[in-house]
Amino acid sequence: MNVMETKKVLIVDDDIDVINIVEAILKKEGFEVLAANDKKQGLKLIKSWKPDLAILDVMMNTQFEGFELAKEILDNPELKGMPVIMQSSIDALVTTKPGVQQMAREFRNDPNYKDLDVLLLRNIETGDAGVDYKSEEGENIFFPVSAFIRKPVHAEVLVPEIKKFINN
Repeated sequence: MNVMETKKVLIVDDDIDVINIVEAILKKEGFEVLAANDKKQGLKLIKSWKPDLAILDVMMNTQFEGFELAKEILDNPELKGMPVIMQSSIDALVTTKPGVQQMAREFRNDPNYKDLDVLLLRNIETGDAGVDYKSEEGENIFFPVSAFIRKPVHAEVLVPEIKKFINN
């Protein structure tokens, strides 16, 4: 008999209420869920527990801690294939242009957007998504992510988004 392995989701957020809500939604859907409160704890769990997907808050101990963790996941060859969903109250800018990173550069040249610390970008045709943020040193940092989930989190949005990347 072929037993399906339960898919594992890690939530990294410093807000216990958000963790409790997301955990309840995902456990009801049959996912195994673990939570961390910051980047350090999140990275430790990712390396030891090897989740199938990570949901990361942006602001925790620092303004960009979630972005820094996402970038560490992407830059680590052992973790490279893991889908990362960023959870934020910031709206994503949408485009139909190919190349989310190229679009980020265009927004950075637009007087209406160039001074924003954070740009969340999503191609509405392909689903490609990415983050462009200014580090404390003023450097623009871009990296791709799997998707964005808007806070407050709703089951009818979260579950289908996760199932795009992992089936339970």
